[in-house]
Amino acid sequence: MATEREILRRRLDQATARLEPPFAVVDLDAFDANATALAGQAAGKPVRIASKSLRCRTLLGRGLAEPGWAGVMAYTLAEAIWLVRAGVTDDVLVGYPTTDRTALAQVAADPELAAAICLMVDNTDQLDLVDAVAAAGSREEIRTCLDLDASWRPMSDAFGGRLHIGTRRSPVHSASDAGTLAAAVAQRPGFRLVGLMAYEAQIAGLGDAPPRQAVRGATIRLLQRRSYRELLHRRAAAVAAVREHADLEFVNGGGTGSIALTSADPAVTEITAGSGLYGPTLFDAYRSWRPRPAAFFALPVVRRPTARVATLLGGGWVASGPAHRSRLPTPWLPSGLRLSGTEGAGEVQTPVSGVAAESLRVGDRVWFRHAKAGELAEHVAELHLVESDRVVDTVPTYRGEGRAFL
Repeated sequence: MATEREILRRRLDQATARLEPPFAVVDLDAFDANATALAGQAAGKPVRIASKSLRCRTLLGRGLAEPGWAGVMAYTLAEAIWLVRAGVTDDVLVGYPTTDRTALAQVAADPELAAAICLMVDNTDQLDLVDAVAAAGSREEIRTCLDLDASWRPMSDAFGGRLHIGTRRSPVHSASDAGTLAAAVAQRPGFRLVGLMAYEAQIAGLGDAPPRQAVRGATIRLLQRRSYRELLHRRAAAVAAVREHADLEFVNGGGTGSIALTSADPAVTEITAGSGLYGPTLFDAYRSWRPRPAAFFALPVVRRPTARVATLLGGGWVASGPAHRSRLPTPWLPSGLRLSGTEGAGEVQTPVSGVAAESLRVGDRVWFRHAKAGELAEHVAELHLVESDRVVDTVPTYRGEGRAFL
């Protein structure tokens, strides 16, 4: 009896039989199932879609059309402007501070953009930059969101003082910090503070069940539990401090890896997610919920150096983050393939071995999953959308539309 992966391979091979690899596909059945599951985990709180995890306007629109999804988190201001003008959304939170003066000038001069886009801030220097581009009184009011650093900083004599567990983001860490910055924004003409974000990367972005690392997994889970308890109180205090100076429209938090946990926080009003729609391999290391793999890319077998090795054309589609094999793409179909320890996924060729490699022939294809989500779209100009065993549409990625925002 065929396994699920064998059935998937047959479906994808049949749907794309006339396409020449390399190319990428998105399985819409899995994409839609993931969208439904993520919205369900949010327990009634709206889910804001992270555009960097898709990098395709068509699929952003498809995600936003699903019940429970509303608004976009963009990763640059230029991208936010493009999405609003293209009619994808009229609600964009820019996830990171910007120094793009050209884009700021466009927002400052356009009532539609100013009403639709919210800028991230964590320092008054960022406000100064906006004023230098267009002085208050001569521009549209700029909507802003305060970025609260959600990392955990426990005191530990055993480690010689203060630890930092999480990403290096905002300098605004305490409730007092948040209140001070909120007061400064509220007092500045031409700005309106409408939101607060606290992204708990050490929970949402770190798998708690790394393969074959039981001790490390247990340690991660312990740290995440303690971090969550600390953040639960600190985020509530920060929201209260900010509300003394501004009427917040939203409090944003979380990600695919923490959506259920973050939605349980009473202080949070909306969740951000996106990677879970594609289901990349990094989420195979999570216990709480694992998305269905939905995004794949195919490479052709071009030579057979030995009876047990098949060499593929290209393949060096490596994910960002720490230099580790977890950032390499994973040969997924047929099952039973592995990368070479000496070559990995190479720019011009990728050898694979394993039992399944012995049956591969020149001209066959191997299906991969990327380690992360949207970064896959930076390698292709289009995505082939598959339903059942046929391609129902072919749509451009950001790259296919001539857009490269980072």
